[in-house]
Amino acid sequence: MPSVRSRGRGRRTISEINMVPFIDVMLVLLIIFMVTAPLITPSMIDLPSVGKAARQPDQFIQITIAKDESLEMKIKDQASKLALPGIAAAVKRAQEGQASTAVVISADRNVKYETVVKVMDTLQRAGVQRVGLSVQLAN
Repeated sequence: MPSVRSRGRGRRTISEINMVPFIDVMLVLLIIFMVTAPLITPSMIDLPSVGKAARQPDQFIQITIAKDESLEMKIKDQASKLALPGIAAAVKRAQEGQASTAVVISADRNVKYETVVKVMDTLQRAGVQRVGLSVQLAN
């Protein structure tokens, strides 16, 4: 029942919230978190690092995606324009006789990500084992 104060002639109820139970609950939760926090061990995540491959590729094939989503394949100093359906066959032909050949995809920053994924998917469905993305570090 709310407490009642008498002031003068009439009786009025106090319309204040009792904060004591709220503070008690918060202090109990604080103590629980303080006790359990040191017991939680941080987990370690093994992230891959750059340049630590078991074996460097003998050669690499670079596929460049231009702003207009046209594809160009470069092997050493030779460049050739390709279409998406024919890229898998061209890469397979270039890989013949090579023990380990990596394919690196370089795309213009304005190209849709969907186009890059389509190229990667086409290469992986064709059985190309090593497909990577080229990145340019900002200065």
